[in-house]
Amino acid sequence: MRITIAGAGYVGLITGLCLCERGQDVTMIDIDEKKIQTLQNGIPPFFEKGLPELLESCQNSGRIKFTTDPVEAYSEPDTVMIAVPTPERRDGSANLQYVFDVCSLIAEHCRKACVVILKSTSPVGTSDKIETFLNEKSNNDLFEVASNPEFLAQGTAINDTFNASRIVIGAKNLDIAEKVQDIYTGFSSTFVLTDRKSAEMIKYASNDFLALKISYINEIANLCEKVGANVEIVAAGMGLDPRIGNLYLKPGTGYGGSCFPKDTKALHWLAKYHGYELKTIKATIEVNENQKIILFQKARQYYQNFRGLTVAVLGLAFKPGTDDIREAPSLDIVRLFEEEGAKVKAWDFAASDNFRKYCSQDAVFCPTAEETLIGADMCVILTEWDEVKSLTPKQYKERMKTPIVLDGRNCYPPEVFENTSVLYDSIGRITVNPRIRLIPELV
Repeated sequence: MRITIAGAGYVGLITGLCLCERGQDVTMIDIDEKKIQTLQNGIPPFFEKGLPELLESCQNSGRIKFTTDPVEAYSEPDTVMIAVPTPERRDGSANLQYVFDVCSLIAEHCRKACVVILKSTSPVGTSDKIETFLNEKSNNDLFEVASNPEFLAQGTAINDTFNASRIVIGAKNLDIAEKVQDIYTGFSSTFVLTDRKSAEMIKYASNDFLALKISYINEIANLCEKVGANVEIVAAGMGLDPRIGNLYLKPGTGYGGSCFPKDTKALHWLAKYHGYELKTIKATIEVNENQKIILFQKARQYYQNFRGLTVAVLGLAFKPGTDDIREAPSLDIVRLFEEEGAKVKAWDFAASDNFRKYCSQDAVFCPTAEETLIGADMCVILTEWDEVKSLTPKQYKERMKTPIVLDGRNCYPPEVFENTSVLYDSIGRITVNPRIRLIPELV
Protein backbone atom coordinates (compact mmCIF):
# COMPACT_ATOMS: atom_id res chain seq x y z
CA MET A 1 0.00 0.00 0.00
CA ARG A 2 1.25 3.50 -0.86
CA ILE A 3 0.97 5.71 2.17
CA THR A 4 1.79 9.40 2.40
CA ILE A 5 2.33 10.87 5.85
CA ALA A 6 2.02 14.62 6.22
CA GLY A 7 4.27 15.81 9.02
CA ALA A 8 7.68 14.32 9.85
CA GLY A 9 7.50 15.26 13.49
CA TYR A 10 7.43 12.97 16.47
CA VAL A 11 4.19 11.12 15.70
CA GLY A 12 4.43 11.21 11.93
CA LEU A 13 8.03 10.07 11.64
CA ILE A 14 7.77 7.20 14.10
CA THR A 15 4.46 6.02 12.66
CA GLY A 16 5.82 6.21 9.12
CA LEU A 17 9.00 4.32 9.92
CA CYS A 18 7.11 1.60 11.79
CA LEU A 19 4.68 1.17 8.89
CA CYS A 20 7.64 0.99 6.49
CA GLU A 21 9.34 -1.61 8.69
CA ARG A 22 6.19 -3.73 8.40
CA GLY A 23 6.29 -3.64 4.61
CA GLN A 24 4.36 -0.54 3.54
CA ASP A 25 5.65 1.97 0.96
CA VAL A 26 5.79 5.30 2.75
CA THR A 27 6.36 8.84 1.51
CA MET A 28 6.88 11.43 4.23
CA ILE A 29 6.32 15.10 3.48
CA ASP A 30 7.15 18.11 5.63
CA ILE A 31 7.43 21.84 4.93
CA ASP A 32 10.70 22.01 6.89
CA GLU A 33 13.37 21.57 4.20
CA LYS A 34 16.17 21.27 6.75
CA LYS A 35 14.38 18.44 8.55
CA ILE A 36 13.75 16.55 5.31
CA GLN A 37 17.37 16.93 4.22
CA THR A 38 18.52 15.70 7.63
CA LEU A 39 16.29 12.64 7.32
CA GLN A 40 17.50 11.97 3.79
CA ASN A 41 21.00 11.93 5.26
CA GLY A 42 19.91 9.31 7.78
CA ILE A 43 19.91 11.58 10.84
CA PRO A 44 16.85 11.72 13.14
CA PRO A 45 15.67 15.27 13.98
CA PHE A 46 15.02 14.43 17.64
CA PHE A 47 16.14 12.01 20.33
CA GLU A 48 14.27 8.72 20.77
CA LYS A 49 15.64 5.35 21.74
CA GLY A 50 16.01 3.04 18.73
CA LEU A 51 15.16 5.73 16.18
CA PRO A 52 18.55 5.89 14.35
CA GLU A 53 18.52 2.12 13.82
CA LEU A 54 14.91 2.12 12.61
CA LEU A 55 15.58 4.97 10.19
CA GLU A 56 18.61 3.15 8.78
CA SER A 57 16.65 -0.07 8.34
CA CYS A 58 13.86 1.69 6.46
CA GLN A 59 16.24 3.55 4.18
CA ASN A 60 18.04 0.31 3.39
CA SER A 61 14.71 -1.28 2.45
CA GLY A 62 14.04 1.33 -0.24
CA ARG A 63 10.42 1.69 0.92
CA ILE A 64 10.75 5.15 2.49
CA LYS A 65 10.94 8.58 0.80
CA PHE A 66 11.30 12.02 2.31
CA THR A 67 10.12 15.06 0.36
CA THR A 68 8.87 18.63 0.53
CA ASP A 69 7.11 18.36 -2.85
CA PRO A 70 3.29 18.13 -2.56
CA VAL A 71 2.96 16.83 -6.12
CA GLU A 72 5.23 13.89 -5.35
CA ALA A 73 3.52 13.23 -2.03
CA TYR A 74 -0.16 13.64 -2.82
CA SER A 75 -0.72 12.70 -6.49
CA GLU A 76 -1.14 8.92 -6.25
CA PRO A 77 -1.30 7.62 -2.66
CA ASP A 78 -3.81 5.02 -1.52
CA THR A 79 -3.89 6.68 1.87
CA VAL A 80 -2.78 10.00 3.32
CA MET A 81 -2.16 10.19 7.05
CA ILE A 82 -2.20 13.67 8.60
CA ALA A 83 0.22 13.93 11.53
CA VAL A 84 0.91 17.66 11.77
CA PRO A 85 0.89 19.68 15.01
CA THR A 86 -2.34 21.02 16.49
CA PRO A 87 -0.82 23.55 18.89
CA GLU A 88 -2.60 25.22 21.73
CA ARG A 89 -4.17 28.62 21.13
CA ARG A 90 -4.10 31.28 23.82
CA ASP A 91 -7.61 30.31 24.97
CA GLY A 92 -6.66 26.61 25.25
CA SER A 93 -8.38 25.47 22.06
CA ALA A 94 -6.57 23.46 19.40
CA ASN A 95 -5.21 25.35 16.40
CA LEU A 96 -6.16 23.35 13.28
CA GLN A 97 -4.44 25.63 10.77
CA TYR A 98 -1.79 23.04 9.84
CA VAL A 99 -4.40 20.30 9.41
CA PHE A 100 -6.41 22.39 6.95
CA ASP A 101 -3.26 23.56 5.15
CA VAL A 102 -2.48 19.90 4.45
CA CYS A 103 -6.07 19.24 3.37
CA SER A 104 -5.84 22.07 0.84
CA LEU A 105 -2.76 20.47 -0.70
CA ILE A 106 -4.39 17.03 -0.76
CA ALA A 107 -7.50 18.40 -2.49
CA GLU A 108 -5.36 20.26 -5.02
CA HIS A 109 -2.99 17.46 -5.99
CA CYS A 110 -4.68 14.09 -5.34
CA ARG A 111 -6.03 12.52 -8.53
CA LYS A 112 -7.64 9.31 -7.22
CA ALA A 113 -10.00 8.07 -4.55
CA CYS A 114 -8.16 8.24 -1.25
CA VAL A 115 -8.69 7.54 2.43
CA VAL A 116 -7.43 10.43 4.55
CA ILE A 117 -6.51 9.40 8.09
CA LEU A 118 -6.45 12.03 10.81
CA LYS A 119 -3.66 11.06 13.22
CA SER A 120 -3.20 14.54 14.70
CA THR A 121 -4.95 15.08 18.03
CA SER A 122 -7.98 17.19 17.13
CA PRO A 123 -11.27 18.25 18.74
CA VAL A 124 -14.27 15.99 18.46
CA GLY A 125 -15.92 16.58 15.09
CA THR A 126 -12.76 17.52 13.19
CA SER A 127 -12.84 14.45 10.93
CA ASP A 128 -16.35 15.36 9.79
CA LYS A 129 -15.23 18.91 9.01
CA ILE A 130 -12.16 17.97 7.00
CA GLU A 131 -14.10 15.40 4.92
CA THR A 132 -16.56 18.13 3.96
CA PHE A 133 -13.69 20.54 3.31
CA LEU A 134 -11.78 18.08 1.11
CA ASN A 135 -14.73 17.12 -1.08
CA GLU A 136 -15.99 20.69 -1.48
CA LYS A 137 -12.55 22.06 -2.32
CA SER A 138 -11.84 19.32 -4.88
CA ASN A 139 -15.37 19.48 -6.36
CA ASN A 140 -15.77 15.72 -6.16
CA ASP A 141 -16.29 12.93 -3.64
CA LEU A 142 -12.87 11.29 -3.81
CA PHE A 143 -12.16 11.46 -0.12
CA GLU A 144 -13.19 9.42 2.88
CA VAL A 145 -11.84 10.50 6.25
CA ALA A 146 -11.07 8.27 9.23
CA SER A 147 -9.88 9.13 12.72
CA ASN A 148 -6.89 7.11 13.95
CA PRO A 149 -5.53 8.78 17.13
CA GLU A 150 -2.03 8.04 18.42
CA PHE A 151 -1.14 6.82 21.91
CA LEU A 152 2.64 7.05 21.87
CA ALA A 153 4.68 7.79 24.97
CA GLN A 154 7.95 9.60 24.38
CA GLY A 155 10.89 7.40 25.27
CA THR A 156 9.01 4.19 24.36
CA ALA A 157 7.29 5.34 21.17
CA ILE A 158 8.64 2.69 18.79
CA ASN A 159 7.62 -0.17 21.04
CA ASP A 160 4.28 1.57 21.68
CA THR A 161 3.65 1.60 17.93
CA PHE A 162 4.63 -1.98 17.19
CA ASN A 163 2.88 -3.32 20.31
CA ALA A 164 0.09 -0.81 20.89
CA SER A 165 -2.39 -1.57 23.66
CA ARG A 166 -5.07 -0.71 21.11
CA ILE A 167 -5.41 0.81 17.66
CA VAL A 168 -8.49 3.00 17.47
CA ILE A 169 -10.12 3.58 14.08
CA GLY A 170 -13.14 5.81 13.65
CA ALA A 171 -14.98 5.80 10.32
CA LYS A 172 -18.42 6.34 8.80
CA ASN A 173 -18.71 2.70 7.75
CA LEU A 174 -17.03 -0.63 8.33
CA ASP A 175 -15.48 -0.79 4.84
CA ILE A 176 -13.41 2.34 5.49
CA ALA A 177 -12.45 1.18 8.98
CA GLU A 178 -11.21 -2.14 7.58
CA LYS A 179 -9.15 -0.35 4.90
CA VAL A 180 -7.39 1.56 7.64
CA GLN A 181 -6.99 -1.65 9.66
CA ASP A 182 -5.21 -3.24 6.69
CA ILE A 183 -2.46 -0.62 7.02
CA TYR A 184 -1.51 -2.17 10.36
CA THR A 185 -1.03 -5.71 9.09
CA GLY A 186 1.74 -7.27 11.16
CA PHE A 187 1.17 -5.10 14.21
CA SER A 188 0.42 -6.70 17.57
CA SER A 189 -2.65 -4.93 18.91
CA THR A 190 -6.35 -4.97 19.71
CA PHE A 191 -8.41 -2.98 17.21
CA VAL A 192 -11.26 -0.70 18.26
CA LEU A 193 -13.48 0.11 15.28
CA THR A 194 -15.99 2.85 16.00
CA ASP A 195 -17.47 6.10 14.71
CA ARG A 196 -15.24 9.11 14.15
CA LYS A 197 -16.41 11.28 17.03
CA SER A 198 -16.01 8.45 19.54
CA ALA A 199 -12.50 7.76 18.25
CA GLU A 200 -11.56 11.42 18.68
CA MET A 201 -13.00 11.45 22.18
CA ILE A 202 -11.13 8.25 23.16
CA LYS A 203 -7.86 10.10 22.58
CA TYR A 204 -8.72 13.07 24.77
CA ALA A 205 -10.44 11.01 27.45
CA SER A 206 -7.44 8.67 27.71
CA ASN A 207 -4.75 11.34 27.95
CA ASP A 208 -6.73 13.48 30.33
CA PHE A 209 -7.45 10.56 32.64
CA LEU A 210 -3.74 9.81 32.89
CA ALA A 211 -3.03 13.47 33.58
CA LEU A 212 -5.73 13.39 36.26
CA LYS A 213 -4.04 10.41 37.94
CA ILE A 214 -0.74 12.28 38.02
CA SER A 215 -2.28 15.40 39.54
CA TYR A 216 -4.22 13.29 42.04
CA ILE A 217 -1.18 11.44 43.34
CA ASN A 218 0.75 14.72 43.51
CA GLU A 219 -1.96 16.17 45.74
CA ILE A 220 -1.89 13.06 47.91
CA ALA A 221 1.91 13.38 48.10
CA ASN A 222 1.68 16.99 49.24
CA LEU A 223 -0.79 16.00 51.95
CA CYS A 224 1.39 13.04 52.98
CA GLU A 225 4.20 15.45 53.80
CA LYS A 226 1.92 17.45 56.07
CA VAL A 227 0.49 14.48 57.97
CA GLY A 228 3.65 12.35 58.11
CA ALA A 229 2.71 9.58 55.69
CA ASN A 230 4.80 8.11 52.85
CA VAL A 231 3.25 8.52 49.42
CA GLU A 232 5.16 5.61 47.89
CA ILE A 233 3.67 3.19 50.38
CA VAL A 234 0.26 4.82 49.85
CA ALA A 235 0.58 4.49 46.06
CA ALA A 236 1.77 0.88 46.33
CA GLY A 237 -1.24 0.04 48.46
CA MET A 238 -3.57 1.78 46.04
CA GLY A 239 -2.01 0.13 43.01
CA LEU A 240 -2.76 -3.38 44.28
CA ASP A 241 -6.43 -2.66 43.64
CA PRO A 242 -7.01 -3.80 40.02
CA ARG A 243 -9.67 -1.11 39.66
CA ILE A 244 -6.94 1.51 40.18
CA GLY A 245 -3.70 -0.07 38.93
CA ASN A 246 -0.18 1.06 39.74
CA LEU A 247 0.65 3.10 36.63
CA TYR A 248 0.83 6.92 36.72
CA LEU A 249 0.83 6.93 40.52
CA LYS A 250 4.37 8.23 40.88
CA PRO A 251 4.51 11.71 42.42
CA GLY A 252 6.83 14.40 41.18
CA THR A 253 6.97 17.92 39.83
CA GLY A 254 4.04 17.52 37.46
CA TYR A 255 3.52 16.41 33.89
CA GLY A 256 4.87 18.15 30.79
CA GLY A 257 5.53 17.33 27.16
CA SER A 258 3.55 17.78 23.99
CA CYS A 259 0.37 15.90 24.95
CA PHE A 260 -0.98 16.14 28.49
CA PRO A 261 -0.76 19.94 28.93
CA LYS A 262 -2.24 20.66 25.50
CA ASP A 263 -4.89 17.94 25.60
CA THR A 264 -6.22 18.80 29.06
CA LYS A 265 -6.62 22.43 28.05
CA ALA A 266 -8.22 21.50 24.73
CA LEU A 267 -10.81 19.21 26.33
CA HIS A 268 -11.55 21.81 29.01
CA TRP A 269 -12.07 24.40 26.27
CA LEU A 270 -14.28 22.03 24.24
CA ALA A 271 -16.53 21.36 27.21
CA LYS A 272 -16.90 25.08 27.91
CA TYR A 273 -17.65 25.70 24.23
CA HIS A 274 -20.57 23.29 24.54
CA GLY A 275 -21.78 24.87 27.78
CA TYR A 276 -20.36 22.29 30.16
CA GLU A 277 -17.51 22.43 32.66
CA LEU A 278 -15.28 19.42 33.28
CA LYS A 279 -14.42 20.19 36.90
CA THR A 280 -12.00 17.28 37.24
CA ILE A 281 -9.99 18.44 34.22
CA LYS A 282 -10.00 22.04 35.42
CA ALA A 283 -8.59 20.86 38.75
CA THR A 284 -6.02 18.65 36.99
CA ILE A 285 -4.65 21.67 35.12
CA GLU A 286 -4.54 23.87 38.23
CA VAL A 287 -2.82 21.24 40.37
CA ASN A 288 -0.19 20.61 37.71
CA GLU A 289 0.66 24.29 37.33
CA ASN A 290 1.25 24.55 41.08
CA GLN A 291 3.21 21.29 41.22
CA LYS A 292 5.74 22.49 38.64
CA ILE A 293 7.20 24.97 41.13
CA ILE A 294 7.00 22.85 44.27
CA LEU A 295 10.78 22.41 44.44
CA PHE A 296 11.24 26.17 44.30
CA GLN A 297 8.82 26.48 47.21
CA LYS A 298 10.75 23.79 49.10
CA ALA A 299 13.99 25.66 48.43
CA ARG A 300 12.56 28.63 50.33
CA GLN A 301 12.77 26.53 53.49
CA TYR A 302 16.56 26.41 53.24
CA TYR A 303 17.52 29.87 51.99
CA GLN A 304 15.87 33.23 52.62
CA ASN A 305 16.98 34.37 49.17
CA PHE A 306 18.99 32.90 46.32
CA ARG A 307 21.05 35.86 45.20
CA GLY A 308 24.62 34.78 44.61
CA LEU A 309 23.89 31.09 45.17
CA THR A 310 24.70 28.35 42.69
CA VAL A 311 21.87 25.92 41.94
CA ALA A 312 22.63 22.62 40.20
CA VAL A 313 19.75 21.42 38.02
CA LEU A 314 19.85 17.74 37.10
CA GLY A 315 17.48 17.06 34.23
CA LEU A 316 15.75 19.46 31.85
CA ALA A 317 13.57 17.19 29.69
CA PHE A 318 10.04 16.60 30.96
CA LYS A 319 10.84 12.88 31.25
CA PRO A 320 13.80 10.56 30.59
CA GLY A 321 14.20 9.05 27.13
CA THR A 322 13.48 12.26 25.23
CA ASP A 323 14.97 15.67 24.48
CA ASP A 324 11.54 17.32 24.64
CA ILE A 325 11.29 20.30 27.02
CA ARG A 326 7.80 21.45 26.06
CA GLU A 327 5.89 22.36 29.25
CA ALA A 328 8.72 20.82 31.30
CA PRO A 329 8.90 21.88 34.98
CA SER A 330 12.52 22.90 34.36
CA LEU A 331 11.33 25.91 32.35
CA ASP A 332 9.55 27.37 35.38
CA ILE A 333 12.11 26.30 37.98
CA VAL A 334 15.15 27.71 36.18
CA ARG A 335 13.36 30.97 35.40
CA LEU A 336 12.37 31.45 39.04
CA PHE A 337 15.88 30.79 40.36
CA GLU A 338 17.43 33.13 37.81
CA GLU A 339 14.90 35.87 38.58
CA GLU A 340 15.92 35.56 42.24
CA GLY A 341 19.59 36.09 41.35
CA ALA A 342 20.86 32.50 41.46
CA LYS A 343 23.46 31.13 39.07
CA VAL A 344 22.23 27.96 37.37
CA LYS A 345 24.41 25.03 36.40
CA ALA A 346 22.46 22.43 34.45
CA TRP A 347 22.83 18.98 32.94
CA ASP A 348 20.60 16.77 30.83
CA PHE A 349 21.42 13.64 28.86
CA ALA A 350 19.63 14.88 25.72
CA ALA A 351 17.83 18.21 26.18
CA SER A 352 20.55 20.78 26.98
CA ASP A 353 20.73 22.19 23.46
CA ASN A 354 16.95 22.58 23.30
CA PHE A 355 16.94 24.39 26.64
CA ARG A 356 19.65 27.00 26.05
CA LYS A 357 17.39 29.62 24.50
CA TYR A 358 15.04 29.56 27.51
CA CYS A 359 17.57 30.63 30.14
CA SER A 360 20.05 33.46 30.65
CA GLN A 361 23.43 33.54 28.99
CA ASP A 362 24.97 33.14 32.44
CA ALA A 363 23.59 29.62 32.79
CA VAL A 364 26.27 26.92 32.59
CA PHE A 365 25.60 23.58 30.88
CA CYS A 366 27.81 20.77 32.15
CA PRO A 367 28.87 17.62 30.28
CA THR A 368 28.08 15.26 33.17
CA ALA A 369 25.68 15.13 36.08
CA GLU A 370 28.58 14.75 38.50
CA GLU A 371 30.36 17.88 37.25
CA THR A 372 27.15 19.90 37.67
CA LEU A 373 27.35 19.45 41.44
CA ILE A 374 30.74 21.12 41.89
CA GLY A 375 30.44 24.19 44.10
CA ALA A 376 26.62 24.12 44.22
CA ASP A 377 24.68 25.49 47.19
CA MET A 378 21.68 23.37 46.27
CA CYS A 379 20.72 20.66 43.80
CA VAL A 380 17.27 20.16 42.27
CA ILE A 381 16.46 16.93 40.40
CA LEU A 382 13.86 17.34 37.65
CA THR A 383 14.40 14.32 35.36
CA GLU A 384 15.11 10.78 36.54
CA TRP A 385 17.85 9.87 34.08
CA ASP A 386 19.89 6.79 35.01
CA GLU A 387 22.96 9.01 35.32
CA VAL A 388 21.22 10.90 38.10
CA LYS A 389 19.99 7.80 39.89
CA SER A 390 23.52 6.39 39.91
CA LEU A 391 24.92 9.32 41.93
CA THR A 392 25.76 8.48 45.55
CA PRO A 393 25.43 10.54 48.75
CA LYS A 394 29.24 10.69 48.84
CA GLN A 395 29.35 12.39 45.44
CA TYR A 396 26.83 15.00 46.55
CA LYS A 397 28.74 15.61 49.79
CA GLU A 398 32.19 15.89 48.23
CA ARG A 399 31.29 18.07 45.25
CA MET A 400 28.65 20.45 46.56
CA LYS A 401 29.47 23.51 48.64
CA THR A 402 26.32 22.87 50.68
CA PRO A 403 24.84 19.39 50.11
CA ILE A 404 21.11 20.15 49.93
CA VAL A 405 19.35 17.86 47.45
CA LEU A 406 15.72 18.49 46.44
CA ASP A 407 14.56 15.44 44.54
CA GLY A 408 11.53 16.16 42.37
CA ARG A 409 11.41 12.63 40.99
CA ASN A 410 12.04 10.52 44.12
CA CYS A 411 15.10 8.93 42.54
CA TYR A 412 16.48 7.52 45.81
CA PRO A 413 15.09 5.74 48.85
CA PRO A 414 15.22 8.32 51.67
CA GLU A 415 17.16 5.96 53.95
CA VAL A 416 20.14 6.13 51.55
CA PHE A 417 20.84 9.58 52.97
CA GLU A 418 20.38 8.67 56.63
CA ASN A 419 23.52 9.13 58.74
CA THR A 420 25.09 11.34 56.05
CA SER A 421 25.62 15.09 56.04
CA VAL A 422 23.45 15.46 52.92
CA LEU A 423 20.12 17.18 53.50
CA TYR A 424 17.74 15.25 51.25
CA ASP A 425 14.15 16.31 50.56
CA SER A 426 11.77 14.61 48.13
CA ILE A 427 8.09 14.57 47.19
CA GLY A 428 5.54 13.16 49.62
CA ARG A 429 7.87 10.99 51.67
CA ILE A 430 9.10 10.75 55.22
CA THR A 431 12.28 8.95 56.20
CA VAL A 432 11.42 5.29 56.12
CA ASN A 433 12.17 3.17 59.17
CA PRO A 434 15.16 0.98 58.15
CA ARG A 435 13.18 -2.11 59.17
CA ILE A 436 10.47 -1.28 56.64
CA ARG A 437 11.17 -2.08 53.02
CA LEU A 438 8.93 -1.44 50.05
CA ILE A 439 8.40 -4.38 47.76
CA PRO A 440 10.43 -3.34 44.66
CA GLU A 441 7.95 -4.57 42.10
CA LEU A 442 5.19 -2.41 43.61
CA VAL A 443 6.94 0.97 43.43
